[in-house]
Amino acid sequence: MVTFRRRSGRTGRSSPTALRAPTPLTALSLLLASLLSSLCLLLAPQAAAHDAKRPTHPERDWIGSTLRDHERPGPGTPPPPQLASVEGVDVSSHNGSVPWSSLWNSGNRFAYVKATEGTSYTNPSFAQQYNGSYDAGMIRGAYHFALPDNSGGAAQAAYFATHGGGWSQDGRTLPGVLDMEYNPYGPTCYGMSASALVRWISDFFATYQARTGRDAVIYTSTGWWKQCTGNYGGFAAAHPLWVPRYGSSAGELPAGWGYYTFWQYTDTGPTVGDHNRFNGAYSRLQALATG
Repeated sequence: MVTFRRRSGRTGRSSPTALRAPTPLTALSLLLASLLSSLCLLLAPQAAAHDAKRPTHPERDWIGSTLRDHERPGPGTPPPPQLASVEGVDVSSHNGSVPWSSLWNSGNRFAYVKATEGTSYTNPSFAQQYNGSYDAGMIRGAYHFALPDNSGGAAQAAYFATHGGGWSQDGRTLPGVLDMEYNPYGPTCYGMSASALVRWISDFFATYQARTGRDAVIYTSTGWWKQCTGNYGGFAAAHPLWVPRYGSSAGELPAGWGYYTFWQYTDTGPTVGDHNRFNGAYSRLQALATG
């Protein structure tokens, strides 16, 4: 959020001078200066929205793609089925054209699709994946791959909401997801302090809520959350947790959350790799979509 401070200046008396009418050249200069100033103000918000450094391989950045390089998330063996749970998948451009009917027939009932990364990338396969899952009968949603060192949280939330991350009260659209994970381009925590990252996430959440009327879901691993936010526990009350751990249980959760809403339990599942489980009955998943 940009704030402006009024500068205080000194006032004093000066000797009176005669007022002169501006010459045509001076008037033209003043007009041009005014127009230039207005143009700069008009373009400033647009310039601020662009990434400070454009991502170079966004097609390789999907939800959970950095996990195996930094953690031992487990073998990815499917956990035993639960009565009160719903199976689903997540996809991005690296999955290409997804066979949604096959996934539906194998029992998947929801899907999350990568929409954006930073403030310069949109998934070229988004339409086929987002609309295709919906047409197959699934409850679907979109996610944003965060790059906190590229641009502000508010700018990225606005970009996400505008480019596929919006929400509609149709009963089959899930709230958007903020994907916070290990930096695929440099320092693990994006070269930011824990407090700076918490502020960034807070700005994203506030802007997304203002734009869509929904509180975003957060995807993050317990390991990254502890290391990069100091295990901050202040988001749990409003923001559902999506946690990755590839094995028979979700394991330890980040501070504040007593349970997970989504669990990414494998990245080596059939058809698309990333498979997830909603923690509740199908009617509860519908309730989350309805808002």
